[in-house]
Amino acid sequence: MTEPTEPENWTDIFYSSQDGLRLYARHYPAQSRSEGSVVCLPGLTRNSKDFHLLATHLSSASERSLDVYCLDFRGRGRSAYDRDWSNYTPFIELLDTLDFMTVAGLHEAAVIGTSRGGIIAMLIAVLRPTVLRSVVLNDIGPVVDPRGLARIMGYVGLVPVPDTWPEAARILREMNGPFFPAIPEDEWPELARQWFSEKDGRPTASYDPNLAKALGAAELSQRTPELWPQFMALGKFPTLVLRGENSDILSKETLAEMARRHKGMQVQIVRGQGHAPLLRDAETIGQISKFLGLDNEAATPEDAQSAAKR
Repeated sequence: MTEPTEPENWTDIFYSSQDGLRLYARHYPAQSRSEGSVVCLPGLTRNSKDFHLLATHLSSASERSLDVYCLDFRGRGRSAYDRDWSNYTPFIELLDTLDFMTVAGLHEAAVIGTSRGGIIAMLIAVLRPTVLRSVVLNDIGPVVDPRGLARIMGYVGLVPVPDTWPEAARILREMNGPFFPAIPEDEWPELARQWFSEKDGRPTASYDPNLAKALGAAELSQRTPELWPQFMALGKFPTLVLRGENSDILSKETLAEMARRHKGMQVQIVRGQGHAPLLRDAETIGQISKFLGLDNEAATPEDAQSAAKR
């Protein structure tokens, strides 16, 4: 797999799941005095590349920094596909995450969870709270808006694999542009490199299309359950919730109820973005950095890109 042209500022980690699957994570080592660890968990069809700019900043942007680990769930990114698609569930992915944290020796880590990754963060708070220090939920809560779920089910496993990178950027922009008016035209090619993997210089799928079967089976078996007890398990942890201004997954009503139940919860609305915020803009990077106890100076994507090249 070929990455963008800047030098890699992370190391590759491969580890085995409890059922023997070969899984992958990126480690962005702290470039100065380490203030702890962060584990980044991606969305349903997403992967570790989504956190690159944020992870670069958190690991290198100030005199105090963090060790950042970004995971690929099974069937995504560089992790192996599961022959049994019924294992593509939040519970199995939770076990994989806890396996990784054990292998890496992580205790009291901050967890940043985008969408599906945020659901797993809530499950961790129930089943193994001792490994958590704080949590960032990126556009997810205990109630999933059915409109957004229907939209996601309409594209998982059905997005055509483009022949060229310009075509990949066009497909991505056409699918997501209405929800992300704040994203400039020249950023879509970069996002295409996150969305798709690469083989022989051309785009290729970045997730197992059988994810669609698992998602459909879960929807047919029962209505999407509400996770209020799991969310309330976060009550003893510092929690930051990001909501895309145009989100169709985390509603305003759910966010308000979350804030009512979790009195210490911080909230940031990411303007001009939908589900899920891309974690690339200066304001969001700065807010997460500040929440995690780092200095808020130089928290811009440009600074992160410069740090990645050092």
